[in-house]
Amino acid sequence: MSTRRGVGLSAFQNRTSLSTQYAQHGATLRTTHLTSLSTQLTVFQSLLQTFAREHASTIKSDPSFRAEFARMCNAIGVDPLAGSNVKGHGGGKGKGSWWAQLLGEDVNDFYFGLGVRVVEVCRGTRGENGGLIGVGEVRERVRKGRVVGGGMEVTDDDIVRAVKSLKPLGSGFAIIEVGGRPMIRSIPKELNTDQSAVLAAIQVLGYVTVSMLQDNLNWERPRAETVCKDLLADSLVWVDEQCEETEYWSPASIHDMEG
Repeated sequence: MSTRRGVGLSAFQNRTSLSTQYAQHGATLRTTHLTSLSTQLTVFQSLLQTFAREHASTIKSDPSFRAEFARMCNAIGVDPLAGSNVKGHGGGKGKGSWWAQLLGEDVNDFYFGLGVRVVEVCRGTRGENGGLIGVGEVRERVRKGRVVGGGMEVTDDDIVRAVKSLKPLGSGFAIIEVGGRPMIRSIPKELNTDQSAVLAAIQVLGYVTVSMLQDNLNWERPRAETVCKDLLADSLVWVDEQCEETEYWSPASIHDMEG
């Protein structure tokens, strides 16, 4: 007859107690870790405020410095653009109002002001490019003062932030990637996969023809012809019919060549 005894109730109770202790210890560690991170974040934000006070004039006047400052803000979860969009009324302070105090003006006003210029550029060139223009081209046009208000030194990062600041207004403006290049789309129409592929090919090759699309993308001729005609109808490409085969050029690519 076997003398081996089964596990008693006390063993189950001990195991449950041990599991509870592990869970409590884990919760304590998580709380301590979160508290430590919160303290570090508070310190970083305080240092960031001090940095902003000391370099406020440079942040406002130097576009490259402003871009690096914005990256520092984003790294610790502070968005100067989103944090300054509520102004106090009757002497009250809105959320993130310390940005306005530090920089002498509402940061949001700067980006909305730049956004107005971006809109002017996009609308003024829509007949040339069909509502798709490179971020770099917009930056150059703003810098050269081709819009109301004269020239303005900004970076690509400023342009992108300005476009994003327009999103709450339902403007239809958006930043998209075409062939790895940031572009501003100022029309609500979305590009389909074929159109994006052709525009990306133009970024690399300078222009395309139907036969080039057949050779490089392995498309049948009707498919290549259709997408080119669609892009032409939307003014997203220009056509050169003086060559042996019709060539389709992107206005943005032509601008880059001229620059």
